Amino acid sequence: MEDCKPVNPEEVGEDLIVAAKSIARALGSKKNLTNGEKKVLADLGNKLSSLMTNRSTLNERRVEDIRDIEDRLSSIQEKVTSWEADQTMIFDSSSNEATEYLNTVEEARQLIESLESLCLDKDDENYELLHRANDVLQTSMARLEDEFRYMLVQNRQPCAPEHMSFRSCEEDTVDENSLMSFGDDSVEDSLQRDSVSRASEDSIIDLVRQEVIPDLRSIANMMFNCNYDQECTQAYTILRRDALDECLSYLQIQKLSIEDVRKMEWVSLNSKIRRWVWVMKIFVRIYIASEKWLSEQIFGELGPVRLDCFVEASKASILQLLNFAEAMSIGPHQPEKLIRILDMYEVLADLLPDIDALYFGEAGSSVSMECHDVLLRLGDSVKATVFEFENAIASNPSTLPVSGGGIHPLTRYVMNYMRTLTDYGQTLNLLLKDCDEGDPISLSPDMSPTAEEENNSTYSSGRKSPMARQFLSFASSLESNLDEKSKLYKDASLQHVFLMNNIHYMAQKVKGAELRLIFEDDWIRKHNRKFQQHAMSYQRASWSYILSLLKEEGIQNPGSNSISKSLLKERLRSFYLAFEEIYKVQTAWLISDPQLREDLQISTSLNVIQAYRTFVGRHSNDISDKLIRYSADDMENYLMDLFEGSPKLLQNSSRR
Repeated sequence: MEDCKPVNPEEVGEDLIVAAKSIARALGSKKNLTNGEKKVLADLGNKLSSLMTNRSTLNERRVEDIRDIEDRLSSIQEKVTSWEADQTMIFDSSSNEATEYLNTVEEARQLIESLESLCLDKDDENYELLHRANDVLQTSMARLEDEFRYMLVQNRQPCAPEHMSFRSCEEDTVDENSLMSFGDDSVEDSLQRDSVSRASEDSIIDLVRQEVIPDLRSIANMMFNCNYDQECTQAYTILRRDALDECLSYLQIQKLSIEDVRKMEWVSLNSKIRRWVWVMKIFVRIYIASEKWLSEQIFGELGPVRLDCFVEASKASILQLLNFAEAMSIGPHQPEKLIRILDMYEVLADLLPDIDALYFGEAGSSVSMECHDVLLRLGDSVKATVFEFENAIASNPSTLPVSGGGIHPLTRYVMNYMRTLTDYGQTLNLLLKDCDEGDPISLSPDMSPTAEEENNSTYSSGRKSPMARQFLSFASSLESNLDEKSKLYKDASLQHVFLMNNIHYMAQKVKGAELRLIFEDDWIRKHNRKFQQHAMSYQRASWSYILSLLKEEGIQNPGSNSISKSLLKERLRSFYLAFEEIYKVQTAWLISDPQLREDLQISTSLNVIQAYRTFVGRHSNDISDKLIRYSADDMENYLMDLFEGSPKLLQNSSRR
């Protein structure tokens, strides 16, 4: 209306009459008029008469239009006032009443257009009609906004579908601790990765009951047509944002700052990560996808606004989830977090195409870019944690030896850790492909010369994947650390038992399907030879002296080849004492693998019992029965008690 210049038809008519009379006077002042001039005067008179008639008709029609508009406006105002007086929701009533209300609002909008086309001046007595009409429309818009809000709230569907459930990690019987603290095979269970069934994914659900969608769409269209689009979209985005916030709360996702995450104990944090992985999938593929579908259903006829409303409604909730992932990526890069961070990385990478498809264009770019950035930061965190894990393996403190030379918790942890990491092979190969590719050995500080030579020969083939190179480096660091830990044992025999136990455990784990393809058979053969060499070294260190007592040297009488019975008696007594001492000590030693334990028992028995039988048989004439404490069969049975992890005493030891 600002550009419209009001024109009064009466004023225009009067001006034309004055102009016409002036022309007539000018012509009439001439005494002798030509026929042509007379004709002009006649035509001018006719036109003036017609103009005056038309002016009168226009004035009458304008008055009628104004009167009609005023009548219609009064009728509309009366209807709107009656609806306002009624506290019940219009769209809860019959569909006919809702339709009538929308038609009334549309009529008010059209009246305003008609009044605006008249270019009324503020001083015009009819300008008040335009003001009244706008008041009626504003009242109607406020009512429609209330109806819109009411329907969105009252017709919301429950947050979580019944078929979706999450077993909270608080129900787990095993906690995930640090790599310093595991002492038994429970680590194998605790390191298992989580999985989320896709059966609950990739489906659209009704966040609002479908019956009210047409009414919501009609209200939105009407408010946009009446230039109340901002009020409509603001009401929608606030309500839907709150609905998604409630959904996250229902799914037990808390709003946590980076500082909150950094201060959290690992057991609690681990639980929250596992829940985040589960929630992230269903929230993006079900709730966010359904949220976009809802926006398209309601605002689909209004162009780009449907994407704007969706983004504004959902941005806060998706960024809340991404903020938690970002907090996890910052660190510290503790090894026990690696598997969980890999879970987060993989689920986010898997969802990236979905998120890009949901948040496209200028409106959704901020969310999409944030998702890509968080994924990169999680990837960097994975790499940093991998290298920190290797440093932790190499520097794991050697303070107290494991009782009985058994398998060290570090060995169990590292091997089971690697076995679990094979589930993430594709991701690790992607993230590690550019890391120290030219110098993989540099990843293993304090590597022994043997391990370094072995790795050099392995890497020279150039066929290893990035993950395989890293795993070989883990294993080499572990072996170097185990060599250091073996020195905690003062008994050389026990050092070999310890290394035999741990290297055998490593080889057995590598024989499994998960690790075999990574380490390959050549690595297994080399480490089989290694633990066998330690088994032979154990036998030499433990039994060389006792077997030397069963040799012939040193039991002859001086200057003669005859056997000295006193020396023979002393030699046999020393043998029994040494055997009893070994029995008492080595029954407390532990070889947990039954087959390895039996193999070592049998090989030891073959050497010792054969030598004992031979010695006793050769000197049977010189040895009385009283000197024989144990039969060969008894001793063979006693040797089968070794490495059980429980110290024992021989039954006849009191006879010494």
